[in-house]
Amino acid sequence: MAKPFPTDDPFLRGYYAPLHMEADAPNLPVSGELPAGLHGTLYRNGPNPQFAPRGRYHWFSGDGMLHAFRIDSGRVSYRNRWVRTPKWEMEHAHGEGLSGGLTNRHLTDPKLAELNSTIANTNVVWHGGRLLALEEAHAPFEVDPVTLAPLGYHQFGGKLAGPMTAHPKIDPVSGDMVFFGYNARGPLTPDLMLHVADRAGRLTRSLHLLAPYPSMVHDFVVTRRHIVMPIFPLTGSMDRATRGQPAYAWEPDKGSHIGILPRDGQASDVRWFTADASYVFHPMNAFDTDDGKVVCDMMKYPVAPLFPLPDGRLPTEQPPVARLVRWTFDLADRGTDTFVEQPLCDLPGEFPRLDERFAMLPYRHGWFNAAPVTEADKGREARAGLAHIDLSSGRVAEWQPPMGDYCGEPIFVERSADAAEGDGWLLSVIYRGAENRSDLAVFDAGDLAAGPVALAHLSHRVPAGFHGNWRGA
Repeated sequence: MAKPFPTDDPFLRGYYAPLHMEADAPNLPVSGELPAGLHGTLYRNGPNPQFAPRGRYHWFSGDGMLHAFRIDSGRVSYRNRWVRTPKWEMEHAHGEGLSGGLTNRHLTDPKLAELNSTIANTNVVWHGGRLLALEEAHAPFEVDPVTLAPLGYHQFGGKLAGPMTAHPKIDPVSGDMVFFGYNARGPLTPDLMLHVADRAGRLTRSLHLLAPYPSMVHDFVVTRRHIVMPIFPLTGSMDRATRGQPAYAWEPDKGSHIGILPRDGQASDVRWFTADASYVFHPMNAFDTDDGKVVCDMMKYPVAPLFPLPDGRLPTEQPPVARLVRWTFDLADRGTDTFVEQPLCDLPGEFPRLDERFAMLPYRHGWFNAAPVTEADKGREARAGLAHIDLSSGRVAEWQPPMGDYCGEPIFVERSADAAEGDGWLLSVIYRGAENRSDLAVFDAGDLAAGPVALAHLSHRVPAGFHGNWRGA
């Protein structure tokens, strides 16, 4: 018999609360007018635990649930499905949760631990003719792009032996997908593997790197000529994990280490830069300059959120917030291992995105959630809107929903293949706190402050999630 979920955990209430159903809605009610040229599917992924966990729940540990909004000829359809991973299938058959999750691994049933299953709850990408549900500790899990039915692990014809990041970078020019895996040669080890898959999804290159210490490496950045691997002191420790202490913990004394190597380089080509401790879950973009610099725009936290110190205490009394900064690395200066940081925006934010046609290139426009993403536990006392930054002028436009409403990650869709950068629409799923349900919102990306031009209305809630992407046509 399934046990009730804890009622005292803010990540199991309100916006974050699990949704206990799968649904199909072929024709959602729409307010406003959907843009005539908007044809395709918005896929969203996020944690939605099927059963109550063993021990304290961590937001990153819930089973993946995909939400697909299909827009075509002025109509919007919706479908959601759990990603039916081996873990999901085992617990579904058992009728009860068997996992201790990210912070209580010692409570996981030995049979489930032996299964070593993905939870596929972080991102969903389309590449090489496949729709892949991703998290960062396992191989990608393929699903049918229409039905969302499970197709199983995708290991690139058996060539991928370890995990894959939830944040691969797709080169808009070549179509190559550049990605990495940490803990690549065993749990909580400093080993990294870099990979490249070509436009058709064939794995063409793999490279082993050694980080300065084991770390949770959530994301990275790629330019036309370089790969940037950030190692922050959210450290992994097997010794802690076996003693029932935090497997991942904040150790600021280790500092931050940023490795840069050419995209066609070898492990011996990595150049390490150092800085005081900070943490970045998500960059906005990165690019090369003509004078030999690498520029990275990062949503930077002073302290890693949602994780404790090694002794289990929280590192700060209040949850830390991220702000957009620019890091500039001068590769021509061989006499330094430091870099320059420049603040770009004072707004707290997360989930930065851009016009993906300009990924890895100099760019002008970016969008992000204009609020700390973990404040939804405040319910009607907070809200989360969206912001647009023009990096040429520094101007920031913002749109905020009513109190108690929370926007998800903004996804940019270009008006046409040859449209100017930033000319298109912005899509975001908005939780309506007063009604406990969600809307799909469509904005004019260049006039965000004017509010949505169209809303597709769901009768239920899409739980707080992480990432998604658009597949045109």
